[in-house]
Amino acid sequence: MLPHLTFVVVYLYTMNQIIIDVRTPEEWATGHADTTRLIPLDVLEQHISSLQGYEKIKIVCRSGARAEHAAGILRMHGFQQVENLGPWQNALA
Repeated sequence: MLPHLTFVVVYLYTMNQIIIDVRTPEEWATGHADTTRLIPLDVLEQHISSLQGYEKIKIVCRSGARAEHAAGILRMHGFQQVENLGPWQNALA
């Protein structure tokens, strides 16, 4: 594959996925991965429409428990490719 085509493939892949952090704004302020978007668990359902169009949604929190709860909410709203990454530090990799 040509180098410029590799960039296009990677770019398209990252455009179809999002990593959301479902911790509180206070927790987020103590540290977060730059690649994540903050959507606290208690307002996740209010932001469902903003997640439409993403093929894959990855979720992080402090330990993985809230991320699992968020994954269940997203699946109830029809999202199929949802992954709990566990602690937010896993989004750094």
